[in-house]
Amino acid sequence: MLYFPKKLDRRQALAVLGATVGAAVAACGSSSPTSPDATSTTTTTTPTTGNNAACVVSPSETRGPYPDTVGMINNTAFHRRDITEGRSGLPLALTLTVVNVNNACAVVSGVQLEVWQCDAGGTYSEYGAGAGQTYLRGVQTTDANGQVTFTTIYPGWYQGRATHIHVDVYRSGAIVKTTQIAFPEDVTRTVYASGVYASKGQNSTTNAGDNVFSDGTTGELATLSGNTSSGYTAALQVGISV
Repeated sequence: MLYFPKKLDRRQALAVLGATVGAAVAACGSSSPTSPDATSTTTTTTPTTGNNAACVVSPSETRGPYPDTVGMINNTAFHRRDITEGRSGLPLALTLTVVNVNNACAVVSGVQLEVWQCDAGGTYSEYGAGAGQTYLRGVQTTDANGQVTFTTIYPGWYQGRATHIHVDVYRSGAIVKTTQIAFPEDVTRTVYASGVYASKGQNSTTNAGDNVFSDGTTGELATLSGNTSSGYTAALQVGISV
């Protein structure tokens, strides 16, 4: 697949403005994605927070190479919690909490988050083999706790990129943050040895060797817990300056 390099000035300055705010993991309440292959092993992951709770502006990243082209942000049909559309993979409940670093990381309600990712085979909807489809793309509006939870699958991978999910934050119809979510490599290796992921094998691009995450994953590394039998939960705090 083609890959467009990231912007050279992708990092915004990190601002430490208040007490630590933890990103909370919400329970997944909608329909579940396709269950993992029966050959999946059960390996439990102990949650790791990394830099997830720091009161900082999330790094700004490129929207490429596969951003939405059909205007889902303005189409209520895509404002949904479950974005799987039947794609096979290990269930992942992804909770994102938006905070305002200019207000001691107080939560921000009423902003829209658009996420997109590739499937277990490394393909995006709207492009190539996924043309004309909308799987693994969706929009939600943050609640009173500044949170949204997407029901999805653990993302696959494609050549040249570490495992990731894209995020856009919209406020009053305009994008105020474009960032990406990185994943712990030990969890990713376990997932890619199981179920529908196993036939593709391991991702050869590490976070350190990635074109986006090579300068670090501070503010972008998700906190994960779960296993390859029942699936995973992931959480990330997204810091914006408003």
